[in-house]
Amino acid sequence: MKKTDIQIIHASWNEHRNQLGEVRRKVFIDEQHVPEELEWDEYDEYCHHILVLDNNNQAIATGRIKPNGHIGRMAVLPSWRNQGIGTAILDALQAHAVQQDIREVFLHAQVSAIPFYSKQGFEICSDEFMDAGIPHRTMKKLLVA
Repeated sequence: MKKTDIQIIHASWNEHRNQLGEVRRKVFIDEQHVPEELEWDEYDEYCHHILVLDNNNQAIATGRIKPNGHIGRMAVLPSWRNQGIGTAILDALQAHAVQQDIREVFLHAQVSAIPFYSKQGFEICSDEFMDAGIPHRTMKKLLVA
């Protein structure tokens, strides 16, 4: 992936709901079989979202952060994985957190994604728990302004 191949947008749910939802539906509901009623919640309209578009303006990835520093709904379409897009989303969400004076971020990582988040400086801070039928662990990271 070249940075010119993608566009990273600081998005809002009200303006970008269809594109954000499309990626999440494909990854979480269709691919990972998360029940639809667990995917959509009341927090989306209050979160700051990152939307990644390819050079054809097609949505390929997303992530969000709640006002309390909880990062979630990180999703990259399968054909775009392992190209640095997840890192770019995480960097954008952390930069937003710093701008909002949030000094610590946390997330509920699927156990299979722990190595990815560990490389980004996140540390495990919980026992394993199930969420939507998928094993997770909470991870956190202190941010430097």
